[in-house]
Amino acid sequence: MLELRATSLAILASVDYQAKVSQLLQLFDEYQQQQVTLDISGVLNPQDLTLPGRPAKPELVLPKLVPKRRMDTPEGRAGLLHSLAHIEFNAMNLALDAIWRFPNMPQQYYEDWLKVAKEEAYHFSLVNEHLKSLGFTYGDFPAHNSLWEMVERTTDSVIARMALVPRTMEARGLDAVPMIRDRFKQIKEARAVEILEIILNDEIGHVLIGNRWFNFLCTQDHLSPIATYRELAEKYRAPVLKGPFNIEARQRAGFTSEELTLLGAS
Repeated sequence: MLELRATSLAILASVDYQAKVSQLLQLFDEYQQQQVTLDISGVLNPQDLTLPGRPAKPELVLPKLVPKRRMDTPEGRAGLLHSLAHIEFNAMNLALDAIWRFPNMPQQYYEDWLKVAKEEAYHFSLVNEHLKSLGFTYGDFPAHNSLWEMVERTTDSVIARMALVPRTMEARGLDAVPMIRDRFKQIKEARAVEILEIILNDEIGHVLIGNRWFNFLCTQDHLSPIATYRELAEKYRAPVLKGPFNIEARQRAGFTSEELTLLGAS
């Protein structure tokens, strides 16, 4: 019988994105059917695995070297969609990493991140299928790796991971997606708008999961969430957040009034 955390590690290492998506969706279904065990205490060793497994393309470049995505050309619109596909691909990988890497969390933690991984795989597939309808596919444009770099910085600490990946890096998507959606609305690209609304709704839930487990860990260790977040952001060199912020989405994602007030002041 498969074990959830070990299988998540194996899927994370897969370099074929189509295989990664199909294996992940199968793992989710089999776990729901109680065909997969969960060993929360096992310490896994990735040995010689290269993490995350990724295809040879897209070429990874510095953020400033990613071409600007203009909406007045088909290639520009495809480039913007490609950047979204890349974010969703990395988000799928980060959810798998959260499952295998951190032992001795409650069972619900692993189930939450399995659900996130499944939804990110779905988002990736939606965006890539739309990209294909425009004559392109994932890997056709260069991309940057900022999201995964923060995953790598936080491999030693589950509380740092929860603080700085879902509720910092991914929460930026709550602010950015509505603006991107509106750009596609202006050019009457209905399918892209539809996909972005699905992504925004689900991402609120993903950030909420990050908030839930960050606050759980703070409570467990009698830590102040605000002071702890500030210390972790400095220690792990998190990006300074800049507005405009989607306050309504952040409220739904579990940020407190005090956190949102401080965000407005930053």
